[in-house]
Amino acid sequence: MDSQDWDDRYAASELVWGAEPNRWVVRELTDLAPGTDLAPRTALDLAAGEGRNAIWLATRGWDVTGLDYSAVALERAERLTAELPDEVADRLTWRHGDARTFESPEAGYDLVLVAYLQLPAGDRRTALRRAAEALAPGGTLLVVGHDLTNLTEGVGGPQDPAVLFTPEDVLADLEGLGLHTVRAERVHRTVGSDPGHGGGEGTAVDALVRLERGAA
Repeated sequence: MDSQDWDDRYAASELVWGAEPNRWVVRELTDLAPGTDLAPRTALDLAAGEGRNAIWLATRGWDVTGLDYSAVALERAERLTAELPDEVADRLTWRHGDARTFESPEAGYDLVLVAYLQLPAGDRRTALRRAAEALAPGGTLLVVGHDLTNLTEGVGGPQDPAVLFTPEDVLADLEGLGLHTVRAERVHRTVGSDPGHGGGEGTAVDALVRLERGAA
């Protein structure tokens, strides 16, 4: 799907993915320290969509940049931000851009999140390596997406195997970048009430990979 396709999808309904953060994002990042009010840590949410995960991080004290290449999704994220308390809204920045070509600040981010960015293998590798290169020393990279086995063992999600991946694919994409693997596994998610994923009730199979860059 190109940016126009995503604009059309977001324009067709309110909150395609819902307002609640992804359960794996919550599970993995709740205990990650956001810094202090005087020195907050920074996060980048790649393919942020309407901003549900970025907003959740901001409520926990992170300074968050949400990047997406759908202008419609970002307009919706801006509207949601306007409804937040000032102390949360001030921690959010929205950028229009492509996960494969974005430029990160020289200092890098303490956290980079890539949630359900489903791209063909070559584009996925480009985006994930750019995400990893955007990490500051000591930073965390969390990648979550629809696993390849979801086609035969799960429900919902894309039905094109070309845009699905496994934890092993993610590790291969990031080989040689000096990241430490904290977790690389398949996880099972009960669906039915989850907005945006379709497929009826049942269990979906996701790939989850968490990595860290060593401290300087």
